[in-house]
Amino acid sequence: MKKSPVSPAAPKSDAAPLSVVPTGPATGLLYVDGRSPVRVFGVDSIRKSFGEDTLRQAVNARLAPGVVDVVLNPDAHVGYGAPIGCVMVSPTHIYPGPVGVDINCSMSLLQFDLDANAIADKRLRRALVDAIERRVPTGAGYRQAPLGRKIPLETLERALVEGATPEICALLEVNPDWANRLEDAVRVGSDGSVESLAKRLDVVKRAGTVKNYEAKLAQLGSYGGGNHFGECEIVRFSDAEKRNPTVAQTFGLVDGGVAFLSHCGSRGFGNELARAQFATLQRKFETWGTPFPSGDKQLVYAPLGTPEANDYLDDITLGANFATLNHLVINSLVAEAFAEVLPGVAARFVYFVSHNFARREILDGAPVYVHRKGATRAYPANHFALKDTPFAATGHPILLPGNPTQGSSVMVALDGAKASCYSINHGAGRALGRREAVRTLDQKQIDAELAAADILTNCRQYPKDEAPAAYKDFNEVLRSVEEAGLAREVARLKAAFVIKDADKADD
Repeated sequence: MKKSPVSPAAPKSDAAPLSVVPTGPATGLLYVDGRSPVRVFGVDSIRKSFGEDTLRQAVNARLAPGVVDVVLNPDAHVGYGAPIGCVMVSPTHIYPGPVGVDINCSMSLLQFDLDANAIADKRLRRALVDAIERRVPTGAGYRQAPLGRKIPLETLERALVEGATPEICALLEVNPDWANRLEDAVRVGSDGSVESLAKRLDVVKRAGTVKNYEAKLAQLGSYGGGNHFGECEIVRFSDAEKRNPTVAQTFGLVDGGVAFLSHCGSRGFGNELARAQFATLQRKFETWGTPFPSGDKQLVYAPLGTPEANDYLDDITLGANFATLNHLVINSLVAEAFAEVLPGVAARFVYFVSHNFARREILDGAPVYVHRKGATRAYPANHFALKDTPFAATGHPILLPGNPTQGSSVMVALDGAKASCYSINHGAGRALGRREAVRTLDQKQIDAELAAADILTNCRQYPKDEAPAAYKDFNEVLRSVEEAGLAREVARLKAAFVIKDADKADD
């Protein structure tokens, strides 16, 4: 397990304690000297969960050069440089910290034409778990599955550069129609071309930036460790959606149906690209004598238009393409596993959305880079960026992982999402650090809780640091989002089984 670039904690400060000033039941402001305040979203119980270090990181991020806006979501907790669960906006600078080391960590959802009763039998669910494990590896490093995709290196490299084009989907044995339901099917390089990505990939290869390069690319079609997972779900519409299911139907959801939710990212390939960028920029700051913002090495940056910024943007685009195609291949393998156990079952791809990325977007009529670290894009109905997509009239699906016992959520943005830079939280957010969870939580109680909820797992013992009690109260997190007017719940996803690895997280 590689060490993190630095300990994920805010720099120590002798400044007075920070506090959020409430402005409504689920909104508040964190004032910053000489800058507009950080906008905070969360009900009172959530605001109290942030802690001094999380607030200090948010202030440091707001004070960083070129930053014009910072948002703190209800799942916020300490990250690298900026909090996980924050949004940072700059028209002039790009920051690796508010993207993190798992580039384009993301969520996807697959809907089956199955009723919940079809998987009520535990033996059948265990057969599904086994069929998926024969196809989709889990855990850190490179692991093979007997029925996994074996993709030629040339195809993998083309996929990194070209993205989810129809031709690439065909080569990866993925339904090309699924590409219409991706946050970004095809991304271009820093100069607006695909060619720059090909050139950058060549530089990465020649420099040896990614160790065991071919093995890292061969991880395509696999889950990582830690908080990455695959989860079979039962879809339950919200009361509002039961009365008028227009949004759910547009998303392709079925009330009482079986779905499959995936959480993973760019695996070792993206991880090493990100870590190399941190190291490169930190060395350059030291060479140039440039001070680190608030003394935090994880808040290194590059002004847009510089070679350093272009290299970073190209690297995260390569990583993002890997993550997107990783989800597509995993979902294809999951659909194949279901069809093995339940012949004739059909799967429909709902959506793919990321939560660790920096994208050029238009806010208030001006181009800016929106950094979302543990934050999810949230475009409502009639947002101009959704024109010519299946979701133009509704807003796109927002996929929020909670925990197995409280469930996960499919939401849709409201017009009020403008206040959060069209972003919401990426999930529940940690309440306990990994070491604290391992030290304090009871293994028997964790496993008994899952058994009582009739949730199967592929783990002999469910990882303590991923137990439901290690995360914030998901219902309070969702209440924060709804009371702040950012989004509303379309459906809750109840876990039927979970596929994870007990290793520590990639990210």
